[in-house]
Amino acid sequence: MIIEMIMAEAGTGDNLGNLVGGLFEEHRSAVFAYVYRLVGNREWAEELTQEAFLRVYDARARLPEVRNRRAWIYRIATNTAFNALKRWRRFLWLPWHEADVAPLGRSDSAEQVEGQTLVEQALLALAPKYRAPLLLYSHYGFSVGEVAEALGIGEGAVKMRLSRAREMFRGAYQRESCR
Repeated sequence: MIIEMIMAEAGTGDNLGNLVGGLFEEHRSAVFAYVYRLVGNREWAEELTQEAFLRVYDARARLPEVRNRRAWIYRIATNTAFNALKRWRRFLWLPWHEADVAPLGRSDSAEQVEGQTLVEQALLALAPKYRAPLLLYSHYGFSVGEVAEALGIGEGAVKMRLSRAREMFRGAYQRESCR
């Protein structure tokens, strides 16, 4: 497992490795929950969270110059999830058998099916570029500036996406609750 490798190497006395290990311990649960809300699939979110922290580890030499480490980690996690979603969409046209591939946001696991709330379903109805800022701002308490830094966009774009995301979320929530 990638995370075990990072944690093992973090304990070798390497200050940056130790720092990454500490960041992993501090942020892994929240980053996993965020990625899960972006992609809607628990197993995929676990893989993407590991991939994101591997990227953090690979970029550990830049850590001393990073001002807001939390926003930096979320930016890496967001980019990792967005790239995975883009790859997933590229292969939708392939003639998969329905039994082979569960659609995004759905799982055969009874726990996941039962655990999906109207809020989660409404969130999954939003495009990732609107879902990410809404989650970071509303659920994780990021400021507009931190969201901008985490997503690599301007503050004006964050405000615009938040406004549109709220409107889309309200509509999606109403549609889901009428079902």
